[in-house]
Order: sequence, then structure tokens, then C-alpha cells
Amino acid sequence: MMEYSIGFLVVLFLIGAVGSAISGMVGIGGTIIKYPMLLYIPPLMGLTAFTAQEVSAISAVQVFFATLAGMFVFKKGGLINGKLVAYMGISIIIGSFAGGYGSKFLPNDAINLVYAVFALIAAIMMLFPKKGDEAGEDTKGDFNKFIAVSSALIIGIASGIVGAAGAFITVPVMLVLLKIPTRVAIGSSLAITFISSIGSTTGKLLGGHMLLVPSLVMVVASLIAAPLGAKLSTRLNTKVLQHILLFLICGTVLKIWYEILFT
Repeated sequence: MMEYSIGFLVVLFLIGAVGSAISGMVGIGGTIIKYPMLLYIPPLMGLTAFTAQEVSAISAVQVFFATLAGMFVFKKGGLINGKLVAYMGISIIIGSFAGGYGSKFLPNDAINLVYAVFALIAAIMMLFPKKGDEAGEDTKGDFNKFIAVSSALIIGIASGIVGAAGAFITVPVMLVLLKIPTRVAIGSSLAITFISSIGSTTGKLLGGHMLLVPSLVMVVASLIAAPLGAKLSTRLNTKVLQHILLFLICGTVLKIWYEILFT
């Protein structure tokens, strides 16, 4: 059984807290931040290194609790589109379960590549103009149901593979393709990501890559930090939220592609 020092657990907690606060703020599961942090920070500090399989498993269970905690804040503020969550949520959980379980058959390099490709797509999408009704923040507005369902299925499969729950591309899809207002997209994305994480977490458990102690530390960090990030999100300008999300996605794209191409 793997043993962990106090210093190592503190580092894990801080990684979980930072990622979860950002999760609640911009409507992502936080894996786009925590995945590279968990993969690269511990070994840089001379601590125990995780494999890509272990990182994706820890991320999956942490995302479950981070999105659950952040979702309640947005629900209280009336910023979740229930119909959108239903259409995309059902589709994404099917895909995420298949991807989460199927990831056990993939090498670590393949998991990293899937993550890198989807982060790149998300970054490109965030460069397009957003046309949602930002002023109204309507949670009852109509949307293209075919695009919502089909995109959610694809996102679910890929996100299940990396344990990311797909929010880092779900939000851009809502903003660019479905024309959902930013704050409603963030709140609805947290709800959909929570649903998605059920499938991906179950798949990772069945795959046998879950590490109990690191997962518990990340969960505690999530329950503390995610609601704080969500409350801050309701007070920030929507353009600021979009720019934060774009910056995070682009930073991750550069880092992960550099590792794939030059190491």
C-alpha cells in the first residue's frame, strides 16, 4: 500500500482547492487545471509521481464532488437551464461511462493525446464570438436539441477516457453552438458535469485505478473551495469569466502539446 507524507497531502489539498475554486467560477470540473498539476507538480517537488491512469481516476472522483458543491450555488441563483441539462446530461453519461471503462485498454500516451486534442478544440471554439442573450440570462430559452445531444455524446466518450467530465469543452459548446448566456452556461455545465462524473467515476472504479487517500484529500478540498468559486462567479462580469476560461484552456493546450511533441 502506498504511503503519503504530510507534505504530499498538503500539496494535493492545495491542487484540489485551486482547481475546485476555478471549477465553481467558470463551470468546469476543474480537471483542465488539476490534470496537469497532479501529473507534473508532485515529481517536480520530489514527491510521489502519479501515472496518467491514476491522475484521471483521482480527477474523476474529485470532479463529482466539486461540481455537486458548485451546482447548488448556481441552482439557488436560478442560473441552471433544466431542459438543457436533461438533454445533454443523459447523452453525456452514456458516453462517459463507455469512455471511463474503455480507458483501461488505452496506454498513458493515448489518454494524454485525447485530453490534448479536446483542449485544443475547446480553445479554438472560445475564440469565436459569443451570441447568447447575456443581459437576460434566460434559463428557459430554446436551443438546437440535435446539436446538444450529439455533442454531449462525443464529449462524454472523450471525457470519460481522461476523467475530465467534459466541462472544459461543454461550456464552449453551449456558448458558441447553442448560444446560451454565459452565467447560465456555467451553471448548467456544472449540473451536466456532475451527471457526467457519475459515469466516468463508475468507469474508473471498475477499471481499478482509483487511489483512496489522494481521492479523499481532493474531495475535501472540493467541498470547501468549489462553492467559494461559484459565489465569486455570480459577481464577476461575463466577459471576465469568458477570458478566464479562454486563458485556462489555452495554457493547458500549450503545456500538454509541448509534453507530447518535445518530451
